[in-house]
Amino acid sequence: MKAMIFSAGLGTRLKPLTDTKPKALIEIGGKTFLEIVVEKLKKFGVNEIVVNVYHLAEQITKYLKEKNNFDIKIHISDEREMLLDTGGGLKKAASLLIGDEPIILHNVDVLSNTDLADVVKHHVEVNALATIVVRERKSQRYLIFDETNQLIGWKNTETGEEKMSFPVGLTHVRLFAFSGIHVINPEIFNLLKQEGKFSIIDAYLELAKNHKIVGYLDNASFWMDIGKPGQLEEARKLVEFQNQG
Repeated sequence: MKAMIFSAGLGTRLKPLTDTKPKALIEIGGKTFLEIVVEKLKKFGVNEIVVNVYHLAEQITKYLKEKNNFDIKIHISDEREMLLDTGGGLKKAASLLIGDEPIILHNVDVLSNTDLADVVKHHVEVNALATIVVRERKSQRYLIFDETNQLIGWKNTETGEEKMSFPVGLTHVRLFAFSGIHVINPEIFNLLKQEGKFSIIDAYLELAKNHKIVGYLDNASFWMDIGKPGQLEEARKLVEFQNQG
């Protein structure tokens, strides 16, 4: 099985740490964000990974070479000519991800014990084009689903901005926060019509008009966005506490 780790972001929320180091190489408990996600994917059974790079990209390529790619096949998708966002980044890496099995997509700054096996199992069982792992947590931005867990929209509760795939008027809708983990079928590459820089969430909203783009409600005991200073510090304290125990 193949996977892609989104690690090309500028890491602006973690400045000044990211002024001289890419977000993917920031450490928690002696391990970089990138190593933590690679290890999780390897444990699940992924045998080939694409890592996209942009900010201080040469540091990531050098790091992976020094680590012998953590003894797994890793491809670099270089976005230094243009930062492409998640959708554009995924489309650029398409030739490296083509295959017959579902593909796991994972943000480099997400730390969790989400059961990837169960996510992929659900994805296959419902025959979805894309399965988005979501959680019930407080957020500024929410994905909107109908009673069948089909994606129907997106909402920013702070600005009031809203995007809908279907006419407004559904009475039974649910709002969940994106977890930074999703699973796609390779056929999606034939359906992505956008070019250049674009968000995968915007692409999902467009595809949801005619395809099954579903949510998977994750109730795992631990999930953290470690791309924010406060949560990074919290994660470091948690790891330190576990190591002491």
